[in-house]
Amino acid sequence: MAERKTQPNDADVNTFLDSVHNTSKAEDARKLLTWMEEASGSPPRMWGTSIVGFGTYEGKTGEWMRIGFSPRKRELVAYLMPGFDGSQELLGKLGKHKTGASCLYIKRLSDIDEDVLKQLIAGALAQMDATYGPQT
Repeated sequence: MAERKTQPNDADVNTFLDSVHNTSKAEDARKLLTWMEEASGSPPRMWGTSIVGFGTYEGKTGEWMRIGFSPRKRELVAYLMPGFDGSQELLGKLGKHKTGASCLYIKRLSDIDEDVLKQLIAGALAQMDATYGPQT
């Protein structure tokens, strides 16, 4: 099996976030960093060159982050477990966004209800605990 491109590494998360040139996107990324770290109870860790992940679980193809995000050029991408109870209702209340697989795409946090996003993060983590057991 080929080695996955997205691997956890020891790159500095703050250095990466400091490299985000769009000021509002950098501010939004810092908010996501705080919310996800508080919700997960796990320190942030770089995955690949552009994803900040929190916690881990052992999936079918090896170790993966429980939740994470990436401040991409066009939008913020939040990596959350899809399909937990209430997720569709929350997405309906979130505001302007797109979804795909386990990805939630948001242009800017000012476009959405931040409290709803925090609920989605908590729900994703609860689903991870139910599916893979609690974070150790």
